[in-house]
Amino acid sequence: MENGQDALIRSLIKLLAGDGELELEQVTLTAKELTISLSDLSGFPAITGLVPSPASKPGLVDIGYTPPARSYPGKIREVILGSTRGDGGSRVKSVTIGGASTPPFHLFEGTDPHSPVVAGSVFDIVPPLPGPVKESFGDALLDPCDWAKAWVDRYGADLIDLDLISTDPYLKDTPVKRAVNLVEDLLQAVDVPLIIGGSGNPEKDAKLLPKVAEVCAGERILLSSATMNMWEPVAKAAQEYNHVVLAWSPIDINQAKELNRKLMGYLPPDQIVMDPTSAALGYGLEYSFSVMERIRHAGLMGDRELQCPMASGTANSWGAREAWKRDPELGPREYRGPLWETTGALAFLLAGIDLFIMVHPGGARTIEDIVGWLADGINPPTFPDFIGVGH
Repeated sequence: MENGQDALIRSLIKLLAGDGELELEQVTLTAKELTISLSDLSGFPAITGLVPSPASKPGLVDIGYTPPARSYPGKIREVILGSTRGDGGSRVKSVTIGGASTPPFHLFEGTDPHSPVVAGSVFDIVPPLPGPVKESFGDALLDPCDWAKAWVDRYGADLIDLDLISTDPYLKDTPVKRAVNLVEDLLQAVDVPLIIGGSGNPEKDAKLLPKVAEVCAGERILLSSATMNMWEPVAKAAQEYNHVVLAWSPIDINQAKELNRKLMGYLPPDQIVMDPTSAALGYGLEYSFSVMERIRHAGLMGDRELQCPMASGTANSWGAREAWKRDPELGPREYRGPLWETTGALAFLLAGIDLFIMVHPGGARTIEDIVGWLADGINPPTFPDFIGVGH
C-alpha cells in the first residue's frame, strides 16, 4: 500500500506527464517546511513508466514565419554612370545604381534591381596614406593612372574615383589645364566609369569641374561635387555635356533636399546622386547612417526630392586614428584598418547607400562579398587575399 508521500508524488507526476506543467489554483499550503523534488524517481518503482523518457518528449513546434511585408509608394531613381562606345562614350560598360522599391535587402517586400557598387579611390598626388593602403598598391601610387589600373586589373573595381586635390590653392595650386590633362590620360588608362572630384576649394572647383566636364563629353562621368555654396557651375556643365552630379550635403536632410531642388532646376533627376556625408566609426558614424536611413525612407514614401541614389565616401573612415595608429593593444593594422573602413561601409550599406568610394582593396572586397551574400547567399568570401594576412 502506498504511503502518503508516495501517493502525493504519484499524483503530481500524473499531472506533469501530459505537458510538463503543473498549475495550482485556489490552493493553500500550510507547512513549517515543504520540499518537493522530482529529480530522482528511482526510489519509487511503483510509478515507473509515468514519466516520459527524454526521447519521447515532444520537440519544438515547427511553425512557419511570414515577415510582415508592406509596399511603398515611391521608388529610387536609376542613374547610369559611364557611357559605352555604343552610346557615344569609350567605357567598356556602364554602371547603373538605384532603382529600389524597398529598403535595403528587404527583397520580400519589393525589388532592388541593382546591387551597390564600389569605386576605387585615387588621388593626383599621394596624400598621407596609412601603411596598409601603401602596401596594397606599392609603386603604383607614384602615377595616378597606374594606381587606377591596379584598382581595375588587380582588385576589380567597378569605377574609379579621381580626386584632383593638388589643385587646391593652399596645397600645390595645380593649374586647371594640367589637371584636365591628367583626366584625359585616365580616360585612356582605364575603361570603367569615372568619378572626377576637385579639391574641395569652391573657387577653384568652380573653374576646374566645368573644364573636366568638357574634356569628358560623352563619357557620362560623375562630377564631384556640387555643394550649397558651389553648385550652379557644376549643374550647368553637367547639363551641357550630359554628366551626373554628386550633390554633397553635411549630414543634414533639409540641406540635401534644398540642394537637390536647386540642381533639378537645371538637370533631370536621373543625373543626380546624393552624398549625405560619411563620418567614421567613433567620429559620428551614427549621425551619418541615421540621416541616410531618413533620406532613403522619405524617398520610398514618395518624397521626389529625395528619390536619388546615394553615394558614400567611405574612405573617410581612415581619418579615425584608431584605424591606422600603431598600437599593439589595438591589434594589427593590417586587419584593423580595413575592418574600420568595412564597419562604416556595412552601416551605410544597410542604410541604403548605392555607391561606395573606398581606399583599401581589402575593405572594398569585403563589402562586395557581403553584398553578394545578402543578395543570393552563395558567394564565398574572397577578401582575405586582398588584405594579405591571415593565411
